[in-house]
Amino acid sequence: MRRLLILALLLALPPRLACARIIHLELLEVQSPAFGGAAFGAVGQYARITGIAHGELDPTDPADRVIQDLRLAPRLANGHVAYATPFVILMPLDAARGNHTLLYDVVNRGRPLAPGLYNRGGSASEIGDGFLERQGFALVWSGWQGDLPPRSPLGLEVPIARNPDGSPITGRVRKEYELFVPHPSLDLGATDLGHGIAYPAADIAAPDGILTERVRQSDPPLLVPRGDWALADCTTTPFPGTPSPSHLCRKGGFDTNHVYEFIYTARAPRVMGIGLAATRDLVAFLRSATSDTTGIVNPLAGRIRFTIAHGTSQSGRFLRSFLDLGFNEAAGGGRVFDGMVVHIAAVRLALNQRFAQPSTASMQHEEHLAPTQDAPFTWGVARDPITGIKAGILERCRASHTCPEIVQELSSLEYWNSRASLDTTDGAGHDREIPDNVHIYHFAGTQHVLGLNAGPCSYAQNPNSYLEPLRALLLHLQARLATGAAPPASRYPRISDGTLIIPAQAVKVFPRLPGVAFTGLANTMPVMDRGHGFDARLESGILTEPPVPRGGASYEVRVPALDSDGNESDGVPSVTLLAPLGTYTGWNIRRAGYAEGELCYLAGSFFPFARDRAEREANHDPRPSLVERYATHDGYVAAVRQASVHLVNDGFLLPEDAARLNAEAQASDVLR
Repeated sequence: MRRLLILALLLALPPRLACARIIHLELLEVQSPAFGGAAFGAVGQYARITGIAHGELDPTDPADRVIQDLRLAPRLANGHVAYATPFVILMPLDAARGNHTLLYDVVNRGRPLAPGLYNRGGSASEIGDGFLERQGFALVWSGWQGDLPPRSPLGLEVPIARNPDGSPITGRVRKEYELFVPHPSLDLGATDLGHGIAYPAADIAAPDGILTERVRQSDPPLLVPRGDWALADCTTTPFPGTPSPSHLCRKGGFDTNHVYEFIYTARAPRVMGIGLAATRDLVAFLRSATSDTTGIVNPLAGRIRFTIAHGTSQSGRFLRSFLDLGFNEAAGGGRVFDGMVVHIAAVRLALNQRFAQPSTASMQHEEHLAPTQDAPFTWGVARDPITGIKAGILERCRASHTCPEIVQELSSLEYWNSRASLDTTDGAGHDREIPDNVHIYHFAGTQHVLGLNAGPCSYAQNPNSYLEPLRALLLHLQARLATGAAPPASRYPRISDGTLIIPAQAVKVFPRLPGVAFTGLANTMPVMDRGHGFDARLESGILTEPPVPRGGASYEVRVPALDSDGNESDGVPSVTLLAPLGTYTGWNIRRAGYAEGELCYLAGSFFPFARDRAEREANHDPRPSLVERYATHDGYVAAVRQASVHLVNDGFLLPEDAARLNAEAQASDVLR
């Protein structure tokens, strides 16, 4: 019955398997129509299909030899390695009314993000305003992260590597924790940014385990006495707790004021790099195949002319590694993705490593030494003056003629806490040339994402949204692929025009605000030696833990220039930034009890303007007040309208979004 329902949605096509390694599509559910029969503008109704894609990889294939430990994975009788990934497809019921573009939303820790970014009011479970559906995209999600808990709907089933003689593989693993709330014990699979399945300890006695603590990343680590910790779960049983190879318990518990680092010998590494190949092969299959080897029809057969990948934060870093390691070349040749939206992601991903931890990210305070911070950073191939290597993210796709059109979008926080300046500079004081197929946009005055848990932070979160230009730029990318139309010119800070500066310069310009401690702290970039088994060029291999600094070498990290209000003066401004109600930053500072003074997670700050001159002078605030800027509510509304016209003309705001923003300004209580 499921097969008949699928066939009813498709053109009559003869069974054929394209050059992809998807062996079988297991179709689980078809909703036709989906969303209770709702129609989306001229595109009409959608269908929703869920299933599991079963694939195989040949460890001897040159395209897959880069996958760490693939040759040590269990084999089928034919010598191949099997994997299975769940998938979800949303597609227009009437293919002719869609835009013939597959939008693959790389899930972030198993969660779809595109509906919540592009569909206003949307989420993984809510359709919101149906923006993506009104445009006619076919949306696809699938699992790629092999260490997600079993309850995760879009994880990836990957094998565990073993030694050639069948014995377990062991190795050193480093875990770092910075907590929002105290805990009596820690799960060895948890990170600051997500939860994964733990790599269990090889020996529950952990004779070579090391636990240290410090308040700040720059502090010397202090050894926690061996008698004060154990591999155990103390959630319900006091120290020494219930023995567990996957939990760490500390006498007195773990607090919110320390960085805890635990190094231990683990066993059973998962072959996590398979996630790169699984994404490549599923998208290539959906783009080109008519059926699998058993005759199950490809639901998108004959519908797709263009493919775009969207990745946000972790999943954007996935796309950078995907390109860097050559996975945008399909089996048999040709591109997998024609376009990519790499959103708020400045580095690569810790995925293709033995005992990989793909949920980690290297920030100033949190997980500072995570293995995601090695050159190359830039898209184009160039010599890195710090390490001496000559490389670039696009090196492999250039060789295979499979490079996509790329839109990279950066919030301000990426500059302060993720070293984004290294994507466009050499780290030694000079701008880099950006390839013609790469379009970079800095969303000025924004934080990583809205609505973060900012409990450890000192200041109010930054409310400045980049969702409006995000929508506009996606349509520019689709038009670029479909018609060749040029997108807006890149807008990002540069050293050459004085808009990309060292943090100390920002401190001199930032207004002196009562109660605000701005020190110019940014995430520095030391060069680390991670051992002879690790290939820093490929961000792949076997890590030696802990890493050690390499000869004191470090990169120069820069940040966007500021105006007299403390707002950024470059990049793509929002209507909010052009008609500001305060100062919007890409940094926030941790408060007392949470490593006070360190950069705070992924949050920016907001410092509102005074209402009038009297309040401003009483507060000793040097910034003009709202009344001094706009005079009246109508003056503020007029400023918003003027900003909207400017951004629509520049291509960074859609008319429908401009109308909404103007209405919201009119309905606001600003200067009422």
